[in-house]
Amino acid sequence: VVLALPYDTPVPGYMNNTVNTMRLWSARAPNDFNLRDFNVGDYIQAVLDRNLAENISRVLYPNDNFFEGKELRLKQEYFVVAATLQDIIRRFKASKFGSTDSVRTVFDSFPDQVAIQLNDTHPAMAIPELMRIFVDIEKLPWNKAWDITKRTFAYTNHTVLPEALERWPVDLVEKLLPRHLQIIYEINQRHLDYIASVFPNDVDRLRRMSLIEEGGIKRINMAHLCIVGSHAINGVAKIHSEIVKTEVFKDFAALEPDKFQNKTNGITPRRWLLLCNPGLAELIAEKIGEDYVRDLSQLTKLHEFVDDDIFIREVAKVKQENKVKFALYLEKEYKVKINPSSMFDVHVKRIHEYKRQLMNCLHIITMYNRIRRDPARLFVPRTVIIGGKAAPGYHMAKMIIKLINAVAWVVNNDPAVGSKLKVIFLENYRVSLAEKVIPATDLSEQISTAGTEASGTGNMKFMLNGALTIGTMDGANVEMAEEAGEENLFIFGMRVEDVAQLDREGYRAHEFYERLPELKQAVDQIQGGFFSPEEPDLFKDVVNMLFHHDRFKVFADYEAYVKCQEKVSELYLNTKAWTKMVIRNIAAAGKFSSDRTIKEYARDIWHVEPSNLKIPPPNEPRDAAEDKTLNGTAA
Repeated sequence: VVLALPYDTPVPGYMNNTVNTMRLWSARAPNDFNLRDFNVGDYIQAVLDRNLAENISRVLYPNDNFFEGKELRLKQEYFVVAATLQDIIRRFKASKFGSTDSVRTVFDSFPDQVAIQLNDTHPAMAIPELMRIFVDIEKLPWNKAWDITKRTFAYTNHTVLPEALERWPVDLVEKLLPRHLQIIYEINQRHLDYIASVFPNDVDRLRRMSLIEEGGIKRINMAHLCIVGSHAINGVAKIHSEIVKTEVFKDFAALEPDKFQNKTNGITPRRWLLLCNPGLAELIAEKIGEDYVRDLSQLTKLHEFVDDDIFIREVAKVKQENKVKFALYLEKEYKVKINPSSMFDVHVKRIHEYKRQLMNCLHIITMYNRIRRDPARLFVPRTVIIGGKAAPGYHMAKMIIKLINAVAWVVNNDPAVGSKLKVIFLENYRVSLAEKVIPATDLSEQISTAGTEASGTGNMKFMLNGALTIGTMDGANVEMAEEAGEENLFIFGMRVEDVAQLDREGYRAHEFYERLPELKQAVDQIQGGFFSPEEPDLFKDVVNMLFHHDRFKVFADYEAYVKCQEKVSELYLNTKAWTKMVIRNIAAAGKFSSDRTIKEYARDIWHVEPSNLKIPPPNEPRDAAEDKTLNGTAA
């Protein structure tokens, strides 16, 4: 027995007197926990055992895009799901809306009152749990319970990386949640019976679409459970939703194409513009008024000012002020002298091979070699800032951080380089630090291998804060280019089709290494210990990965990346042309508001209508406000 104790965090709406709550759960042992042990005399053990229950909500697994099938993690997933569903059902039964009963016992209207969005597969156990409540406790017939369950749930997919997909061993689920396993088996049996009726004699299709993966360790494919148990499935950017439909879950899309949708991610302009960049927010408000904060599509009005010399200068000035402020912060924290007129080239996100911080690192080494080879040549000064956390167990990500720091030390201490190039690794990257670095950024690095980044949202934050983007056609970058015009982003490298083609032909890293002298030089320096003279083979694992098992094809995009970076430097020399491109980007950022995203979920998935009814402020008597509402003025 575990008690779930609710902790509510208020989430205030923007200037509308509405406050929602985010409810989180803390695991507690009940006071009579293991009282039998106490009665047989093991008082100490009974008290110590309380930790077993309370450990459930002790720590968040820090993995990003990686599934680690630990028992404690499954306990956590079930714990929050079970507590939340009990809470939802308690509220549903107590509400009078549309019911004459004092306590509701009929669940027909449940999907009209309740929408549950599965944010990735982590809460997937909610599907068998709700079925357990309906069938075992509320005594609904299976078909009715299943119909209500499907109409209640919708599923958002957040990644296509196979190592990230949750596949729980059947043995573990049987040990922890035996009734849920029975329910999952029943769901699967009915699901497979249906497929067999639509596609008779297609055994391979049944195997591919089963919720249970046979062979070796039997596992439950949680994404398949979510798809079967939901009435809507969506990806988080157009290109990602397309990949979900045509590749990852193509068999399911063939069966029920109308279930699959797109909902492109968004960011809140309150935090990611007003709060973190008041100078820019104010400048925009002076030109187009303050309404854009609630309706970000109004940013398109800025297109009128692209050629306004005063506005151009003011936008550049705000950026410069943000850079000076951040440069002072960096000098204080990192004791490195920063040139605030240098281009701030920023790559901040979780450290992962697919995000290709290594490609950025190779470009840094290439710039360093060019400066040393020809010190007299014109070089556009850069401060390259890379930041992000590695999951504790992700060895390669930690080695990438180590390499960036090693390269930074050599570059930053070479007198031949001086202020032309500085490299900083931002440690402990987090939201509060993002709020400082993003407004100060000139160039945003969004360089994942095409087809690997579901959406990304950092890309949107940078766009809204007056940075230009160098990126691949991946995730939401595709839609950013669509909104702003591809000519206003620095797009380079393989598209999804090119990556697929290269996979068919076979990616041979060595061929790129032999063909591109600057790439060869950079890799040889890493391999030869140029950046780690005390430990010459420190980075042998990194180099070995790049040559022999680089799933994300860093070398294949290196040449296009370096050439694109040259175009970036060239434009940066022309402050006016650069700033005009910045304005065009800000003017095109309106689509990427979370307000738009949530409206689409509400309209297309939850089927709820927006209300602009403003709740009266606390200082206004309630009855007076109700009179106003009756007269129609508050609407």
